[in-house]
Order: sequence, then C-alpha cells, then structure tokens
Amino acid sequence: MRPSGRDLDTMRPISIETDVTRHAEGSCLIKCGDTHVLCTASLEERVPPFLRNTGQGWVTAEYGMLPRATHTRMNREAKRGQSGRTQEIQRLIGRSLRACVDRNAMGERQITVDCDVIQADGGTRCASITGGWVALRLAVNRLMKAGDIVTDPLIDHVAAVSCGVYAGQNVLDLDYPEDSEAGVDGNFILTGSKRLIEVQMSAEGSTFTRDQMNGLMDLAEKGVDELVVAQKQATA
Repeated sequence: MRPSGRDLDTMRPISIETDVTRHAEGSCLIKCGDTHVLCTASLEERVPPFLRNTGQGWVTAEYGMLPRATHTRMNREAKRGQSGRTQEIQRLIGRSLRACVDRNAMGERQITVDCDVIQADGGTRCASITGGWVALRLAVNRLMKAGDIVTDPLIDHVAAVSCGVYAGQNVLDLDYPEDSEAGVDGNFILTGSKRLIEVQMSAEGSTFTRDQMNGLMDLAEKGVDELVVAQKQATA
C-alpha cells in the first residue's frame, strides 16, 4: 500500500493553469499533487556570445525553491549562493527543453524558463520540466502570432515523471514520503512521441534488475502520456 493510497501506476492529480503572471511572455502554475511550481518564459532579442551571428536561438532555464517550500524554512540561495543540486537541476531543465527545439527556426533570440517551487512534495524537477514546456509553448505562440517567426521551433512535447521501487514494488510518480524511502529512484524525461531525452536512475540502498528497470520505463511512458494530455489541454 502506498502512503497516499494510490494504485502503483496512478499519477497524482495534475493541473496546469496558464497565464498566471502579467509580464512574462509565457507562464503557468503546474500542480502535481502537493508539488506546485510557477514556470515563466521570458523572451530576449539576443543570444549568448557563443551564438552571435549564427542564426540560432537559445533556450535556458533557472530553478529555485522558495524558503518555505519544504517542511522547514531554507535560507534563500541569493543569500547563501546556489547549491550544487540547484545547478544540476536547472541544467537538466534547460537541456531537456532544448532537446525538442529547432534553434534555427527560433532565430537569434533567447527564451529563459524560470521554475520556482512554491511547495515541494517530491518530483520538483519533473514538474518543472513539464510546466516549463508549457510556458515555453506559450512564449513561442506569442512569437508566431506576432509574425516574428514563421516556422514553429517546438518539434515535440517534453514531459518528465519520477518512478521508483518503494516497498519492493515499482511505483509511478513518487511523492515525498515514497521518494525519501525508495530503494530505487528514477527521473524519466521523454518526448510526446516517447523518445528518451534523459533517464536518471540510482539505487538508494538496494540494487535493481533489468526487469525492474524495464518496468519503471513502462510506468514512465504511461505517466508522460498523461502529462502530455494535460499540456495539450492547457495550451489548446
């Protein structure tokens, strides 16, 4: 029995509310159960120096957690400096989103996706990637509506979900009580067409078999299918 009472292959409730901030070119509030992340996409008509005069655009990301997103208050990273965890997660978000972007179609402009965790209950990086894609989609829609680009640079959906081995069973979409006690923990980033972008899996006290890994992959595909449906509904 899972602490939440969910079936092994059941996701937490998913909701994506769009246009939640006034100024960003694209924004959404994604809720995966009790994990809530504000995602905004900001457009700049410039690119990093290494891309100047190449005709290519760039998508990057930043990630952070509000001080009371967790059970106890954390100091703001602006005060103490970014942790290695934060840097690793925002790099993951950036390269995940770029995996399905035609940067030539973007032209020489940059979109920065900011993912701010308001409340954390496991799976914050996965929710950030899923919601970050929605914010990016909305920003690109604005560019296309204005006629600034003529070809859609977003090749496919991008979504992410966690899976793991909890109490000896493969489970989909770990919340914090499961994540903190999982014997195996994995994050799966896929496209809407089920192509892999990245898989992060590690044993957290117990090893796992190839069959277990394949089972987790099957659960991840099911979860991503549901997340893509939510993305499509949010951006329709």
